[in-house]
Amino acid sequence: MIEYKGYTGVFEYDHEAEIFHGEVIDLRDVITFQGQSVDELKQALKDSVDDYLEFCEELGRSPEKPFSGKFVVRLNPSLHREVSVQARKESKSLNQWVESTLHEKVNKEKSKEFA
Repeated sequence: MIEYKGYTGVFEYDHEAEIFHGEVIDLRDVITFQGQSVDELKQALKDSVDDYLEFCEELGRSPEKPFSGKFVVRLNPSLHREVSVQARKESKSLNQWVESTLHEKVNKEKSKEFA
């Protein structure tokens, strides 16, 4: 993965074409990029994101933001109750508890990657 201005690109290498090709993954809009080296790939991501932002400006519309910080989660009612109780036990709001729990999980997984 590579990032630019908060947008995340994933890529793979096509052995037959001998080229990297990628796509920005955190949008509904489609932004693609390609290059023959990692440096070219990074520059292509920058160029594609900048082109996207410029295009949106020309159209007079706001570009999609990669993440707003909000998402809806649907839970089984009994799990919802358990999570709410746990949050209260820890003197946290439900949002604070979910955020800290997700943060702990992500950091735990990241530490496994580097182990």
